[in-house]
Amino acid sequence: MAEAPVFVSRSGCEGVLRFADLMPRLEEALVRFSSRAGAEVLQPLRSCVPLQKHNGFLGVMPAYVERDGLLCTKLVCFYNREDGSALPSTQSTVLLFDPELGNVKAVMDGEVITAMRTAAASAISAKLLMPAGAEVLAILGTGNQALSHYNAFTEMFSFKEVRVWSRSRERGERFNRSVGGSVKLCVSAEEAVRGADVIVTVTRATQPVVFGAWVKPGAHVAAVGACRPDWRELDDVLMKEAVVYTDSREGAMAESGDVILSGAEVFAELGEVLHGTRPAHREKTTVFKSLGMGVEDAVSAQLVFEQWKSRTDQLSRKLDDPVAMEKI
Repeated sequence: MAEAPVFVSRSGCEGVLRFADLMPRLEEALVRFSSRAGAEVLQPLRSCVPLQKHNGFLGVMPAYVERDGLLCTKLVCFYNREDGSALPSTQSTVLLFDPELGNVKAVMDGEVITAMRTAAASAISAKLLMPAGAEVLAILGTGNQALSHYNAFTEMFSFKEVRVWSRSRERGERFNRSVGGSVKLCVSAEEAVRGADVIVTVTRATQPVVFGAWVKPGAHVAAVGACRPDWRELDDVLMKEAVVYTDSREGAMAESGDVILSGAEVFAELGEVLHGTRPAHREKTTVFKSLGMGVEDAVSAQLVFEQWKSRTDQLSRKLDDPVAMEKI
């Protein structure tokens, strides 16, 4: 008889998930996905159901890694909210399965997993593609993904300046307070982008907010928003002049308005660069178009489950040990 599923809350995920642990697993997953060796990673394109009344979509993102016995799916609702809306732009839940029995092993809050695996993938792209000696990071957006990217990039790299732009001055100031007042708030996207070595776009834009004329030659852009075929964050000039990388070619050609509408060619997947089958053109202007993949959620959820179970087992042993209990 299968055991009842465990529930891991947002705080539970926050308590066990660390970028230092997550990034090596993501790199391995990206390599295995891009190698397609023996179809190690089975991952159909994200399936989306339009929520027209609410200007959003329900996305279903399954993935199966047979060798590891890893079966997972994420259910995510994402919305094109009005500026100033207090409603969340995304909500997600991750389900981890036992592939042999078919039961759900764990139900997890998906917001922390999504934010951290997305930021970690962007950081991997920067590690591979950003110019040597990069000093200035620009982040466009001030939501959960912006904060997660700030945390990942400042943990992994040393920048002399971090610039942030938001359509709302209030949200920009709130973001700055949340990171200890350590960023330079910019009054326009152009001010944030000009001269930056690394640019992260985590916006709700449906039309371009970054233009090629602003981007420093040799800069690296990690474009995270605009996950629908008719949404954009980057203009045609930037997309056509840059060397474009992505997590999944198939996903980019089906879902990325930045790629589809510009007609830009996807040069490589990150997994191909990590595997050494495609080069990292660090000396050129580069774009990493992030769509997010089910296998990224799967390896992240497995890591959360392992860490959560380890902590739970440790606590159980303490509760059974009178001497240890005296120290709690």
